[in-house]
Amino acid sequence: MKIKLLPLLFCATGMVFGQSTNTMPAQDATPQNLNVPAGPPMLGIHWIRGFEPNARASIEARAARIRNPNMTYHGGKIMPTAVTQAIFWGTSWASYSGDKITGMDQWYDGFNISDYAKTSDEYTGSNGQVGPSTTHQGHIIDTSPSKGGGNTSAILAEVCKVVSPDQSGNGYYAVYTDTPRGNANYCAWHSYGTCGGTPVQFAFFFKLDGDPGCDPQDTSGLHSQGLAAIANVSGHELSEARTDPASPGAWYDSSGEENGDKCAWTFGAPLVTFSNSTQWKIQGEWSNAAYTAGTGYPNSSGQKGCLSGQ
Repeated sequence: MKIKLLPLLFCATGMVFGQSTNTMPAQDATPQNLNVPAGPPMLGIHWIRGFEPNARASIEARAARIRNPNMTYHGGKIMPTAVTQAIFWGTSWASYSGDKITGMDQWYDGFNISDYAKTSDEYTGSNGQVGPSTTHQGHIIDTSPSKGGGNTSAILAEVCKVVSPDQSGNGYYAVYTDTPRGNANYCAWHSYGTCGGTPVQFAFFFKLDGDPGCDPQDTSGLHSQGLAAIANVSGHELSEARTDPASPGAWYDSSGEENGDKCAWTFGAPLVTFSNSTQWKIQGEWSNAAYTAGTGYPNSSGQKGCLSGQ
């Protein structure tokens, strides 16, 4: 969902490094409020289970959305490809021994040319068409204290500090923090900015271990609960960044919902197999073509436009 805060206020350059042990000022761990204006807009907010941000929409607005649930084009660019990199930010990553770091590298490697990636390929923009090919550049660990997701400029600053941005402008940097969600009503979001003049797409993720509000309830036993949770919301955010990456925006519906928003917390298959044979419980993505043809599975509103990629 597109939530407008302020225009882009922050531009940063950064240094490239594999792991940082620099001491940085301690942060306030209190979850940030979405009403706090802070830098670039939060896009594609992945709300927690059961939270409906449009619950107070007018009867007319709800009726219009029911009549025409498809997304429309708003004149902007899409991402024809994506160069991905994961950033694991926070003091606890220094001694982490679980499966989330290796697991997310496998997730991004397998996303490339997967049928799941192809669920977004119908969308075009002023710079071409979304394609299924992505390139993963591995991960970076920064053991300085992480910040919460209420301040988009703080997350952009972290990205610019640790990456060498892809010069094509198709760089997508996913920031996985060790900050718990607390009482925030969202699990993740994506946004955009610049690092040293180079456009970047980036996303923020809370620590979702043991968090029922952001749990896809994967019972396969293939992953830890924490990995399963960030894997699911990662599909939501990357798919939205590819189809609606920046101002003035590309594809979203009359309520501002992007392709991930429209299928959030719905699953068309028990597990989705990626191109590297890894399997994930992961939400579907909205397809205008599938809705028009009546071939998609229903979202939480009963609209048959979601594709699982399986």
